Amino acid sequence: MLPSTMAAVLLTGHGGLERLEYRTDVRVPHPKRGEVLVQVAAAGINNTDVNTRIGWYSKAITADTGQGGAAGFEAVDDVDATWSGAALEFPRIQGADVCGRVVDVGEGVSRDRVGERVLVRNMLRTPVGYRPFECWTFGSECDGGFAQFAVAPSQEAHAVRCDWSDEELAAVPCAYSTAENMMHRAAVGAERVLVTGASGGVGLAAVQLAKRRGATVIAVCSAEKAGDVAAQGADRTVDRGADLISSLGEGSVDVVIDLVGGPQSSQLLDLLRRGGRYAISGAIAGPVAEIDLRTLYLKDLSVLGCTFQEDEVFENLIEYIERDEVRPVVSRTYPLEEIGRAQEDFLRKKHLGKLVLIPPPAS
Repeated sequence: MLPSTMAAVLLTGHGGLERLEYRTDVRVPHPKRGEVLVQVAAAGINNTDVNTRIGWYSKAITADTGQGGAAGFEAVDDVDATWSGAALEFPRIQGADVCGRVVDVGEGVSRDRVGERVLVRNMLRTPVGYRPFECWTFGSECDGGFAQFAVAPSQEAHAVRCDWSDEELAAVPCAYSTAENMMHRAAVGAERVLVTGASGGVGLAAVQLAKRRGATVIAVCSAEKAGDVAAQGADRTVDRGADLISSLGEGSVDVVIDLVGGPQSSQLLDLLRRGGRYAISGAIAGPVAEIDLRTLYLKDLSVLGCTFQEDEVFENLIEYIERDEVRPVVSRTYPLEEIGRAQEDFLRKKHLGKLVLIPPPAS
């Protein structure tokens, strides 16, 4: 018998950590037609959780994530403060990452799915009819995984069979799908690839996934994390405060995987060879950058903004997991009720890889 209420974290509006409200009386959702109900075993923390909470996606914000990560921003335009550009509905249960087990199904879904351990694709295509370049973000346009239970489209709750812990699996959906999507869109192969923000969840995933494709990986990270990043597959590390042109040379890399953005974007374009590719899926160092457009067209560069994911991206990840070809690094876990402390630690960026929340057992 499933309980009628559950523990969950409600985001009550855009703002600081005080907008995260841990409750134990939230109604357990019921799966509708084509949906499954997942009992959440673990849920990873991502930049998008923080960015959505503080309204950083709004074009009214030009600062880096860190400036408003804990306290929020004074001026946020709610209308465009989400991935989709539509106003967020409050209260919202955030959480793009979900690992758990199917405990109930909606109409049209086989009850044989009950008991499966699943990962939910974080960039949902079902709600928008699988139209190209449209998607919903789990935990943004619909409720997500910061709760004991979550509903998801059955088509996008992928069964996974492996010996990994729930915490490890919960580190995959957002970080690894973002990184794999960038690999896919930039057609990364056996070439020189530079990854920014390489010690974070997405960055470390990008290092592993680029190595899996045969790339020579140059990782930009802090000096104190360089050894750990090298252990995950980086062939060379460069301190994030270094002059990249002096360290590596102009035109020295084939592909840039940029998760940081900000003022260094111009240098990253200079690093690329003629015909190189620049893929970006993050701008925590600042969303506004000055670049010389002549660099783009005179060097025949390709610039790839990477959000929407083709179906094969997540399907590939499930295969990589089941063949044990990648493995996330989970630095620490926290009880769900300590989400505020977990996000504070996340914002300090002292960890390697991922931080993961664990909901209480369902009674």
